[in-house]
Amino acid sequence: MQATTAIEALGALAQEHRLALFRLLVQAGERGMTAGAIAGALGVPNSSLSFHLNQLNRAGLVTQERQHRSLIYRANYPAMNALVAYLMENCCAGAGAGAGAGAGAGAGADCGSGPGCETPIRERNSA
Repeated sequence: MQATTAIEALGALAQEHRLALFRLLVQAGERGMTAGAIAGALGVPNSSLSFHLNQLNRAGLVTQERQHRSLIYRANYPAMNALVAYLMENCCAGAGAGAGAGAGAGAGADCGSGPGCETPIRERNSA
């Protein structure tokens, strides 16, 4: 993942309604949700919801699919996993962060708990 892509995705999530919306779609799983169901669950007006969905879609975090007369929105799991992997890519500068650190989200990495993570990177580098 490029830094500009990560910045765009993080920027899209850096708003209360969009973060709640994305978390709701992650919880909904592959079945996704219609805009009406999302609006009802979050209590967000349709005009605002459309704007927020568009922002998340533009950032690549949400997909939409037309099913008959409805649009189904889903979290883009590969994009989410790539963002988390990008953020954890240099976890503890590779010093004992666990075998799964570079394998992406959910791969068993527990950044910050390894022996190399007990000292902040700045202090390790200067030692």
